[in-house]
Amino acid sequence: MKLAEALAERSDCQNRIEEIKKRLVRSARVQEGEQPAEDTTELLAETDRVFTRLLELISAVNRTNAKTAFDNERSIPDAIGERDVVSKRRDFLALIAEAASTRQDRYSKSEVRFVATVSVGKLQSEVDQLAKKYRELDTRLQELNWKTELI
Repeated sequence: MKLAEALAERSDCQNRIEEIKKRLVRSARVQEGEQPAEDTTELLAETDRVFTRLLELISAVNRTNAKTAFDNERSIPDAIGERDVVSKRRDFLALIAEAASTRQDRYSKSEVRFVATVSVGKLQSEVDQLAKKYRELDTRLQELNWKTELI
């Protein structure tokens, strides 16, 4: 199994757990004398099976990531961390640029005038550079995910 396949199955397990949780919540309590829409015992047993598989997948993915080089200097977890920080920084700066560039119409000269305190152009340029860096890191990670055998 390739790393990418394990990651996809891990995501499916997480989605399945959320789906079962919703079903269990709907069936966890019924009016006295009524039957639940679904067998909660079976749903709980299924949840146990999915959690067991999820743990297997997470452990295998973590082992594989730790032993797989991203490049000559970084492992996959290093690159994932860098990608996540780049994403957060990009989103942060984009929010600041948006706040600074929001236009406020004035209807008379007596209304308060607002001015930007940051360079929107400079921030947007940095946001664009970070977006490019994110895409490059993510593309390389995806490539490795499809080439790497799961340990």
